[in-house]
Amino acid sequence: MKTNLIKFTAIFACLAFLAVSADAQKRRTSTRKTRTTASATPASNNIEIKSGAEKVSTQIKNVSKFIYNLGGIARVIEDLDKEIAAQKASRNAPELNQKIKQDVVTSIRNLRAGLVALEIEFRTKPALKNYLFQIQGISDMSGRAEDQASAGQITESGKTLLMVVEKLSDTLAALP
Repeated sequence: MKTNLIKFTAIFACLAFLAVSADAQKRRTSTRKTRTTASATPASNNIEIKSGAEKVSTQIKNVSKFIYNLGGIARVIEDLDKEIAAQKASRNAPELNQKIKQDVVTSIRNLRAGLVALEIEFRTKPALKNYLFQIQGISDMSGRAEDQASAGQITESGKTLLMVVEKLSDTLAALP
């Protein structure tokens, strides 16, 4: 009998403890919900801004590396153009030169796709709209660089891409 009483008391204590514990958990959850909804907007804004800054940084790196490589490529293209004009080049030089030019245009087009996506993100995400002024126009500028490269103005397209890097740098400086 005494053991039954001890078992009953232990079970009753456990049930009472679980009821109190469950009630305490419910109270904390409702308090948390109130706190998280109040602070969710600033936290998500900070996350969006940090993500935006990382993407701007990535584009600065991409465009800068491309411009660095473009300097040497532009020199090769210009030298081949001179040799072709002076008829000192081999028979396959015009085809090779055209392929190199097309590769440059394709590379600029790929860069542009990333820049357009970045500018769209700054237009559409509420947390980034405050910084749209700094980044606005990079897609147009990269399109101009693509047009210049298509027209054979490789060096000029590089200069236009440098202006894109400047806008991206200004945007990164404006972000907190």
